[in-house]
Amino acid sequence: MDEATGEILAAVVTTNDYHDGEVLNDVLGAIDEPIEQVSSDGAYDHRHCYDEIAAKGAKAVIPLRQDAVNWQHGNRNGKPHQRDENLCSIRQHGRKRWKRDSGYHRRSIAETTLFRFKTIFGGNLSARRFDNQAVELFIKCVALNRMIQIAKPDSYEVEA
Repeated sequence: MDEATGEILAAVVTTNDYHDGEVLNDVLGAIDEPIEQVSSDGAYDHRHCYDEIAAKGAKAVIPLRQDAVNWQHGNRNGKPHQRDENLCSIRQHGRKRWKRDSGYHRRSIAETTLFRFKTIFGGNLSARRFDNQAVELFIKCVALNRMIQIAKPDSYEVEA
């Protein structure tokens, strides 16, 4: 989701055999513009997800499990791992403050877009075959983006 516009930038359709984190690279690869931050839920708290996000030059904002431990020891040479920095911040300031300071709550904009999608199109698909279901979902994403482009006003700052 594009936070500024509320549009869906990329989507991947899978069967139930796939975990969310397994398709993250496909989603990130479909986005051509620079990505500033990837905010996701705890399902993406895996090393390969952090690596894929870092490869796109983005900041990973992923809540950690309660029993999370450091991945890199603090005495190692080089830059600390993004996950370890998140864990350190959570331990020092608490999860609530980490969410506020990291911008984690920006994720709610994506949740709002998904709510809008389900409200307009419903939670069911008409197609029976998987390939057709995927096409149906992609068409609905394009339609929602077009609705957003048409209905959302352009706002400009005006000096008084």
